[in-house]
Amino acid sequence: QVPLVEYGGRLVQAGGSLRISCLDRGNTFSNDCMAWRRQAPGKARETIARIDDNGNTWYFDSVKGRFTIFKDLMEKTLYLNMSNLKPEDTALYSCAATSNCYGAYNRWGQGTQVTVSS
Repeated sequence: QVPLVEYGGRLVQAGGSLRISCLDRGNTFSNDCMAWRRQAPGKARETIARIDDNGNTWYFDSVKGRFTIFKDLMEKTLYLNMSNLKPEDTALYSCAATSNCYGAYNRWGQGTQVTVSS
């Protein structure tokens, strides 16, 4: 499976904005269902945003209205725009993909660290 590569994470102040990216070098990007997940130290990984093969999106309640997931088909890149960041958003953010939108994600990356200072 072709891995995904995330980048763009950094230290940002509370209330700030950040865009992180996920590059997909595979051949199924346009039709894949994809997601952004995050894991904070000592906590379980959680899925915070999803986009399906029709462009429909879903967001976890804690990020709804602040985060936006979208695909750039030309760049074969999945993005996550984050605004009004809070210290509790601090986590390792990773993307995941699957060609079977009714199954489990079967491709993912190593993640990019987002740290929000208060």
